[in-house]
Amino acid sequence: MTARTACLLLASLMTLAVHGQPSTTTAAQAPPALDPQTAALQQRVVELQHDRRRGVRDARIVLADIVADFYQRQGYRRYWDDPGRLEQLLLEIERLRGDGLDPADYHLQTLQSFRDQWRSTGSLAPAELAELELLATDGTVLALYHLFAGKVDPEKLSSQWNFTDRPIGSETPAELLARALASSPLQATFERARPAHPWYRRARESLAEYRAIAAAGGWPTVPAGPKLEPGAEDSRLPVLRQRLQVTRDLTEVPGAVNDFYDPTTVEAVKRFQQRHGLDVDGVVGPATLEALNVPVERRIDQIRINLERGRWVLHELHGEFVLVDIAGFEVSHQRDEQVLWSSRAIVGRPYRETPVFKSEIDHVVFNPTWTIPPGILAKDKLPVIKRDPGYLERNNIRVIDRNGRQVSPYSVNWQRYSGSNIPYQLVQDPGPANALGLVKIMFPNPYLVYLHDTPSKELFERDTRTFSSGCIRVQKAFELAEIVLGDPGRWNQQSIAEVVASKRTQTVWLARKVPVLLLYWTAQPRADGQTIFRKDIYDRDPALLAALESGFRLPQLRD
Repeated sequence: MTARTACLLLASLMTLAVHGQPSTTTAAQAPPALDPQTAALQQRVVELQHDRRRGVRDARIVLADIVADFYQRQGYRRYWDDPGRLEQLLLEIERLRGDGLDPADYHLQTLQSFRDQWRSTGSLAPAELAELELLATDGTVLALYHLFAGKVDPEKLSSQWNFTDRPIGSETPAELLARALASSPLQATFERARPAHPWYRRARESLAEYRAIAAAGGWPTVPAGPKLEPGAEDSRLPVLRQRLQVTRDLTEVPGAVNDFYDPTTVEAVKRFQQRHGLDVDGVVGPATLEALNVPVERRIDQIRINLERGRWVLHELHGEFVLVDIAGFEVSHQRDEQVLWSSRAIVGRPYRETPVFKSEIDHVVFNPTWTIPPGILAKDKLPVIKRDPGYLERNNIRVIDRNGRQVSPYSVNWQRYSGSNIPYQLVQDPGPANALGLVKIMFPNPYLVYLHDTPSKELFERDTRTFSSGCIRVQKAFELAEIVLGDPGRWNQQSIAEVVASKRTQTVWLARKVPVLLLYWTAQPRADGQTIFRKDIYDRDPALLAALESGFRLPQLRD
C-alpha cells in the first residue's frame, strides 16, 4: 500500500467506522450550541493541534492531525460517550491478539482505565470524556488500518515492493472498504477490515493453536544423537513420539514399542518433514532434529510475521493468477481460493535473491535463446572464459560484437576485460543444454526475472532449492506454459512438443495476460488444520518481526 492510499484509507475509516454513516457536516458549517462535553472536546482538539506530543494519560495520540481534523469537520460530535460502545471496542482490541497484533498499540490499558473509572463512578467529567473521545477514535482507526493493510510498511523493508493499490472497477480499495463499513456495528466493522481470504482465518487458528501449546509448556526437546533410521532402536524414541504428538503429526501411539522406531512413528516423522520442507524419508538426521527442536515461541513469531504478510496481499488474491512462493520453492496456478496446479521451483541464491513483486505474464517463448545478463557474465562466466575460451563453443554460446556480428571466442583477448567493460554480448543458442531449458514464461519487470525450464532437473530433488541467479526454474514448466496460454485446442502438450522438436525459437503472446505474484511465506496454514513452516532462506523474518513489534508511524505523503 502506498503512503497516499494509506492516508486515504485512514480518512475513510475515520469518517465511517466510528459512527457508521457519512457525515454531512463540513468545516465551514457552524457547530451546534456547545454543551460542557462538546466545549471540552473542542478545547482538547485545539490543544492537540498545537501540541501533537501531548498524550492522554500515559498514551500518545498516533494520528493526531487526522483525529483533530476529523472532529473539526464533524462539528465536535461525540461517539464514545456510551459505556457499552467502549466495552465493545475493548473487546475488539483484545481480539487483535489473534491477528498477531499487540493490543497495547491501540491504547488498550489506557482505555481500560477509562472503562474502570466509568464503572466505579458512574460518569466521567467533560474533560475526561474529551480525552476518551480522542483516544478511542485514534485506537479504532489505527486498529482497522492495521487489520486491513498491515502495521508494517512493506516499502520500507524492500524497494522492490510494488503491490500498490489499484482501482477495482471505478473504486479504490479505500472507497470499497468505506462503503462496506457505512452501516456496520463495531464487531462487523473489524471483521470486514480483516482479509476475508480463508488463508487468513486458518492462520489465526494456527496462531491460537501454537499459543495454546506454549501455554501448556511447549514440546519436549529431542536429544542429540546418531541418525535415527526406520527399524532402529534408540532410547530417544519415547521423547520423539511425545514431540510429534504435540503438533498432531502422530495421532495414534502404538503400544509396547518403547525404543523401537516403528512404522507408525516413521510415518509421523514423514508428515513432519513434509510440513517443514525437508526430505521426506522418515530418517531423523541433523536437519529434521533441528526442525523438531525449534522452540514453539519461534513458530509463534513465524505465524505472526506471515499474518502481517497476509494483510499486505490477501485482499488482492482473487481471480486467476500464478503465485511463486519463494521460501516454499513452489509455483502454483490458482483461481480465487483454489490451487488448481502446482510445481516445485528453484529460486535465487541467498546472495542473488529472487525479488518480491507482481506483474502480468504476457508471452511464452519456446526454444529460447539465452542472452547472458551483464551481472552473470561479469561474476560467473567471465572467470571461466578467461581460463578456457573453449567453454563458449562447447556450450553453444555465440559471441556478438557491438555491430551485431558473430566473432570467434578465440579471437578475443578476454584477459583485458573486467565485469564492466565487456564490449560483447554472449548468446546461448536453443537446445537441451540451454540455461533456460526449452521454454520461458515472461512478464515485464526491471529485474530480468522470469519463469523457465532448466536442464538441471536433478536439483528439484533437493529440499532447499536456492540455485538460480534470481529467476524461477519450474519443474513442470511445459504444463505451466499450457495453462497460461489458455488455448488447449491450439496449445496442448502434443502441439508444444512439436514446436520444441522443430528446434526453432517461437514466441507466443497470450490472448489474455495472467497476473503473477512473487511472494515470500515462511509459515502457511493448510486446509487440514496443520501449518507448513519453511526456512527463512533470505533472512527476511527478523526485520519484519522487529518492525511489527516497534511503534507505528504514519506513512508520509509523497508526490
